[in-house]
Amino acid sequence: MTGAVIDRALTARVERFLYREARLLDEHDYGAWDALWTDDGVYWLPANGDGGDPETEMSIIYDNRSRIALRVKQLLTGRRYAQEPRSRLRRIISNIEILTVAGNELTITSNSLVFESNPRGETIWAARNDYRLRLHDDDDDDGDGDGALAMAFKKVTLANNDKALYTLAFLM
Repeated sequence: MTGAVIDRALTARVERFLYREARLLDEHDYGAWDALWTDDGVYWLPANGDGGDPETEMSIIYDNRSRIALRVKQLLTGRRYAQEPRSRLRRIISNIEILTVAGNELTITSNSLVFESNPRGETIWAARNDYRLRLHDDDDDDGDGDGALAMAFKKVTLANNDKALYTLAFLM
């Protein structure tokens, strides 16, 4: 379906999924966020630019599915002292584009601004987000009977990842 017109219903479903993910992260609902992932999911925040090969270059985060689950479990313990008290977060998601559709897999890109407020001060994080989402016909995420979306891949490229960064004790 690359190059074809993407139907509005699919675009609306993708937008709802990304807005839901943003809300879950803003609310620190990491258990529900964890449930959005496929069993083979990969979560990547490159360091120093757009990221080359995460297997050979430094990354801020490069997690496979089991590491994503462990990271979430650690956040849910309440012992992440860099997040005591928890940062107040608000995300703005924009420029959502479906780049390709191949079978049940969609390649998506978007931009985001994350506003963080905590005792240290306020920070604005700007990023490009690249996703691979999978459509599962057997489940439904919004009650309309047309299948659920799940994240197989998320890459968050921070605009300022070439500079010293404050701690990221929450998930982007």
